[in-house]
Amino acid sequence: MAEFVIIQTEADQKLPKSVGGSCDTIGARNSLGPKFLAAIGAHEYFSPEMWRAALTELVATASLVFSLTSSIISCLDSGEVDPKLLVPISVFIIAFLLLLVTVPLSGGHMSPVFTFIAALKGAITLARASVYILAQCFGSVLGFLIMKTVMDQHAVQKYSLGGCTIHGSGPTSGVGTQTALVLEVACTFVVLFVGVTVAFDKRRSKELGLPMVCVVVAGSMALAVFVSVTVTGRSGYAGVGLNPARCLGAALLQGGILWDGHWVFWVGPILACSVYHCLSLNLPKQNLTSVEEE
Repeated sequence: MAEFVIIQTEADQKLPKSVGGSCDTIGARNSLGPKFLAAIGAHEYFSPEMWRAALTELVATASLVFSLTSSIISCLDSGEVDPKLLVPISVFIIAFLLLLVTVPLSGGHMSPVFTFIAALKGAITLARASVYILAQCFGSVLGFLIMKTVMDQHAVQKYSLGGCTIHGSGPTSGVGTQTALVLEVACTFVVLFVGVTVAFDKRRSKELGLPMVCVVVAGSMALAVFVSVTVTGRSGYAGVGLNPARCLGAALLQGGILWDGHWVFWVGPILACSVYHCLSLNLPKQNLTSVEEE
């Protein structure tokens, strides 16, 4: 039987090395795809557990929007001398109850703010974060749709469906876009620094227990709302959003002045999350100890 021997000729040796190395380049490019999918956690798109958690976020956000917005409008329409002071109390009670229910199920985000910071800190994958944010936006639209169906149309126009307003309308005066952005960044940062710092500390969360952690997070939200609605003294300003999905739902259904400066309610929280994440990387990793303990 004849034997075939492959001999490298002089012409073969003169071939450019790029021809031989092109296969390695193609292989390297092909390996980037799986690495990218693994980095964003694409496998969770096929996880039934993740979709059940996303459904929980949708229902919880719709419940939050419906109950919170109706309570805020009731406070403003109560005839009290300064009804805005009742708003933080409503925020605290409703946020606490919904957090207590949803934290064990999906993490209790109910807002792109908490989802975004959880993704930055590596608590959830980017794939789960993207689905959560979509679910929260759909939940907001659903909650406001129910509100618009059952709410008196005069109240809908008077309070702009309870959406996020900056400039106000008619005789009511709001605040400037720059002021609203500063307040959005500052108040969102306060919520993150107080609430998220405790919630993401596993040892401290275990010591406090779930109810107390929910009290801290809900309390930080109520504090931010109280500061924003009192510091400006402008009736046309609805206060900080703290939840871009909630602002988006009302704007999609009602439109009008709700689109004026709507970007503030997205850019502000993103900036606050970025600043807080950079700060959290430099926070002490261990508790301070006294001289006697040392």
